[in-house]
Amino acid sequence: MTDRARDTARVLIEALPYIRDFAGATIVVKYGGNAMVDDECKRAFARDVVLMKLVGMNPIVVHGGGPQIGEVLDKLNIPTKFVDGMRVTDSATMDVVQMVLGGLVNKDIVSLLNAAGGRAVGITGKDADLIRARKLTYTRRGDDTTDDAPEIIDIGHVGEVEDINGGVLDTLIGSGIIPVIAPVGVGADGESYNINADLVAGSVAEHLQAQKLILLTNTPGILDAHGATLTNLSPQDVAGLIADGTVAGGMLPKVECALRALAAGVAAVHIIDGRVAHALLLEVLTDGGVGTLLRNAEEREPGAEQA
Repeated sequence: MTDRARDTARVLIEALPYIRDFAGATIVVKYGGNAMVDDECKRAFARDVVLMKLVGMNPIVVHGGGPQIGEVLDKLNIPTKFVDGMRVTDSATMDVVQMVLGGLVNKDIVSLLNAAGGRAVGITGKDADLIRARKLTYTRRGDDTTDDAPEIIDIGHVGEVEDINGGVLDTLIGSGIIPVIAPVGVGADGESYNINADLVAGSVAEHLQAQKLILLTNTPGILDAHGATLTNLSPQDVAGLIADGTVAGGMLPKVECALRALAAGVAAVHIIDGRVAHALLLEVLTDGGVGTLLRNAEEREPGAEQA
């Protein structure tokens, strides 16, 4: 037996308890960042998701597409404005958002998954009222050092999730299909809303009581003050990291999304590095993982006792 064959056997044995414990589990994956623009990472991601489906898990992909939206807006000479990291979405920008997320990006991911041997279907939150949304009211707080009142800012067609029609996803999963969701929601008045993909992924995980919510990022996970990746964190641990400023900036919204999911009954949340080839399989099916695992203190990660 060659060394390579022995390594393959070792990996399969290590993965076995996780495959057994996650059989039938719903796993929501938020896909974005560098993993969406690097061709090799895209192919590796597609193979990972298809393998998860083939061994009995039920992956659901929620994708972003900020860089792709920005490129099309530039080509069309439509100016882009951000308020505290959120894209101001007027009617012209919303048209581009729907075209890019619901068309170009969504169908590219579906094609990759199908080429890897899966059966994927792309949908937006507007299809069958999958994502019911309301307009996001954004309030910028005044300066603590002055008497400035909070300022309400209109950021256009930016929304937040009001409800998820889980029956649509149950039907697709029951048919052996991998749903690929573009984060565009629909309001009660039929208006379209651009919604942060992390928030959509979290809401889908909450409504389906997913075993896992996995957020792919451009960093190795939650880092300590020395740049080392932290893992096996409880909500109490995370609260301390927020309080002391260790978690800040762009990581803060992802962590808040994770905490909401845990509080709503999602068993575990993973924040992992999408730049690592096969990051999904490494995190879900190996002992070491490649990112930060967050779970309630009383939860045991399936497979851990056998690993």
